[in-house]
Amino acid sequence: MNKSAFISSDLFISLQQLHADAMPKWGKMNAQQMVEHLSDFIDLSVEKIHFPLAVPEEDLPKYKAFLMSEKPFRENTKAPATVLGENPLPIKLDSLETAIHQLQISVADFFAFFAKNPDKKTLHPAFGWLNYEEWLMLHFKHISHHLRQFELIPNN
Repeated sequence: MNKSAFISSDLFISLQQLHADAMPKWGKMNAQQMVEHLSDFIDLSVEKIHFPLAVPEEDLPKYKAFLMSEKPFRENTKAPATVLGENPLPIKLDSLETAIHQLQISVADFFAFFAKNPDKKTLHPAFGWLNYEEWLMLHFKHISHHLRQFELIPNN
């Protein structure tokens, strides 16, 4: 699967099916919180948001091995507690449509950031310093996880 096409296009085709009152198969986030969460996560990859490393450095090789595998995130996978803060975060934007629009901006910023900085590595609190290809894989896995959460793509 073309991961960049999935993130830049297929994601938004899937989100057209998402309704503000949609209930997740698992987890505590509502539809808008999930979309805002995806934006924040992408913003982390382009250093608009910063979190320190939240796992011991000696654990990074096993996290990186998972990241680069084809294994998906399990249902109810949690980010490190030091990253989450309040879970789920309160809604920031005025509507689901606005949140989806903000996500489109975040996705465009991600591709522009790494086109301008192809050798740049940025910090993820659980996976460590990631380059473009690693972030692409992580965003693909993370977005797929949340689309499955709201039954917007098959659970395979």
